[in-house]
Amino acid sequence: MSLIGAVLVLLGAAEVIVWALRRRPAGGIDPAILETFRLRVHFWWILLAALAAAFLLGHVVTVVLFGLISFWALREFITLTPTRPGDHRALFWVFFLFTPLQFVLVGTGYYEMYSIVIPVYAFLFIPARIALAGDYKRFLERTAKIQVGLLICVYCLSYAPALLTLKLPPLANGEPDTGGGVQLLLFFVLIAQLSDALQYAWSQLPNKHVIVPAINTTRTWEGLLGGTVSVTLIAAGLWWATPFHGSNWWMAAAMAAVISLMGFAGGITMSAIKRDRGVRDFGTLVEGHGGVLDRVDSLCFAAPVFFHCTRWWLLWQLAKN
Repeated sequence: MSLIGAVLVLLGAAEVIVWALRRRPAGGIDPAILETFRLRVHFWWILLAALAAAFLLGHVVTVVLFGLISFWALREFITLTPTRPGDHRALFWVFFLFTPLQFVLVGTGYYEMYSIVIPVYAFLFIPARIALAGDYKRFLERTAKIQVGLLICVYCLSYAPALLTLKLPPLANGEPDTGGGVQLLLFFVLIAQLSDALQYAWSQLPNKHVIVPAINTTRTWEGLLGGTVSVTLIAAGLWWATPFHGSNWWMAAAMAAVISLMGFAGGITMSAIKRDRGVRDFGTLVEGHGGVLDRVDSLCFAAPVFFHCTRWWLLWQLAKN
């Protein structure tokens, strides 16, 4: 697949650049910054290998993979925001009913259900079940924490594998685009991860302007604008390897900008939660990166927006034809 080849080239180039910079004499780039990039590149290799294995084994395995990631991310979130004994039975249903149900519905492509089962039914069930426990202390706070965790870690992230269920327009030769969903998911993950790295890189410029100093001192206007413009140009250059082929090449660039902006929103929001809880990371599972949620926070916020923007574009394309 052309997009997988492009990803391999980019990762290989990143490895060579990091290797070359680390061999330079001291006094150049901050070693801490190089180490951060090195760990990010290694994480990308792991993520690419996991996605490639899932794709080779089929859509079901891909959905299961994201389901496991969501389950672990939700566990990290709930662990960071302690609950009371009265919440435990509600959490049981959250972890062992609504989380797997969401991904089962995504796997079957049942959009009418997976788009509402959590924000409607789960959100109504959680406060009712907590109320039945008879513990009213900090009731709104406890309910909101569980709902936010379920929304971000499960509902939003589930829209990433949901991209596999979208039916794209036929190819230029009239044949159906059977691999379009896989390309969409690869494109989405690639741009989201590149955006994170490039926003961090641009934030290292001197005379930078921090956006919200009280929340995150590494999120700067230079990083946001530079990272967004960079991934937009990269996506425009890779349009031939995306489902946005032919005369729709501009959609690849536009979607990359959307992913970058929403990824920033996810990062700054999760930083606010960590600052509120007085911790640096959500967990310690991934070496040098904290927890799983620290690495997928941008995916969580960008996935539903990218999915719906793509879906609306597909409906527009269908209406045109």
